[in-house]
Amino acid sequence: MGHAFFNSLHRNPDLGLIVPEMQLAVFGMGILLTDFLLDAKSKAANGLMALAGIAFSAYSLYRLRGVEASGFHNTIQVDPFFIFFGMIFLASAALVILLSVRYLEVEHEHHGEYYALIMFALVGMMFLASGTDLIVLFLGLETMALSFYVLVGFLRREKRSNEAALKYLLLGAFSSGILAYGFSLMYGMAGSTNLEDIKTAFASRGPNDILVLLAIVTVSAGLFFKIAAAPFHQWAPDVYEGAPTTIAAFVSVASSAASFALLLRIFLTAFWPAKSSWELMLAVVAVASMTIGNFAALTQTNLKRLLAYSSISHAGYILLGLVAGNATGLLGISFYIFAYAFMQTGAFAIVIVLRRTGLIGDEIEDLNGLFERSPAAALLLVLFMLSLAGIPPTAGFMGKYFIFLALIQSKHYLLAVFAALYVVPALYYYFRLVVHACIRKSSDPVRPDISVGQWLALGIAVLVVIGAGIVPEPFVRLANFSLNSQFMPFVH
Repeated sequence: MGHAFFNSLHRNPDLGLIVPEMQLAVFGMGILLTDFLLDAKSKAANGLMALAGIAFSAYSLYRLRGVEASGFHNTIQVDPFFIFFGMIFLASAALVILLSVRYLEVEHEHHGEYYALIMFALVGMMFLASGTDLIVLFLGLETMALSFYVLVGFLRREKRSNEAALKYLLLGAFSSGILAYGFSLMYGMAGSTNLEDIKTAFASRGPNDILVLLAIVTVSAGLFFKIAAAPFHQWAPDVYEGAPTTIAAFVSVASSAASFALLLRIFLTAFWPAKSSWELMLAVVAVASMTIGNFAALTQTNLKRLLAYSSISHAGYILLGLVAGNATGLLGISFYIFAYAFMQTGAFAIVIVLRRTGLIGDEIEDLNGLFERSPAAALLLVLFMLSLAGIPPTAGFMGKYFIFLALIQSKHYLLAVFAALYVVPALYYYFRLVVHACIRKSSDPVRPDISVGQWLALGIAVLVVIGAGIVPEPFVRLANFSLNSQFMPFVH
């Protein structure tokens, strides 16, 4: 099948550029068809089929690494930026699927459509990273969002899951409406849905034009909701708490990375001529996100809500790289998103393995005595918390280091001070989890039942978190690879 697809590259160059997305869609539909042939004990085969689809797509994406081309009348762009983010999406999905098989069995919700929806969400994410046209970007965003609306409510017997899905649907539809209004303003000014044409129109109008400012504000509001940045973050804690823990991890990592890819495409092309107009706005949103995220996390007793608020603060750090507006800032964004995908998935993986029949396992008290029950899981938790807090030698430290360096290079000294100070509350609430896991005693003697797939996912996450912290050079080159794209204004 892979060779047939690549042969089509010569016959139809446009079709050849979307081979990874086509393979994901085909495998997603295949899972829906074959699920009816499997009995309850064989549902793990759906997970294997999803992993096979991700492997095919990753290989196709790798084959496109040397291609720099636009297709479908300049509506998509295959470039290093797309390859880099596409690999993050696929890796995140693979880790989540490895974590999901045992989790779904415990929840008695092991259905093929779960894996199919993950594949369809990936299709939307890929187009968010490659799209250079407002219509393609919006369709990709809604494909991803609609898949997540269903996945968040996948635990049909759980009221929390149903409530989270409804909140996510209503607030997501509202934010999409605002984003669509902003897109309509951009189209009205440029007479085109192409981002380069919109960039030209913005440059001719000037950064202080009222329509330019209105477009920036409305589009930014929609995007801030998607990345869970303050003040549009309210959905995240409720959705993370109510969603299946595996999907909470997927939303936190892959959905956020895809939304940041969309944000970067728009801000670094269409909005770039008006940088003086949005730089202060992004700085305020970043500081507000770090403030609300860190201080709200201090009082949480639910692990998933705590990780939700921490993800809001991480969104603030990533936005600071864009505020810096230099090559180091973009390097910091790429490295941070890459590192965050593995350390956040690893943290959620510990919550996932605590789940068993009779125990939900998402309260901080459920960590008590983890070191006695499973020393390896407790040590992995410590490592992921160190990385999320930005302590060396971990990938999280390197991500924050590049952001701080970019702020200093661009003379945003006050923002650099704020970013450094907010490491202190983060240390407190992350190490609360460590105290419960390693010091507190538990009356529950049951050891976590960790499957082979879950151990494999944890092992991969650990290798990346430690490797990117101790030997960062290969990962820095990987992050730099994502910047060697013509749309990046700093790399020419």
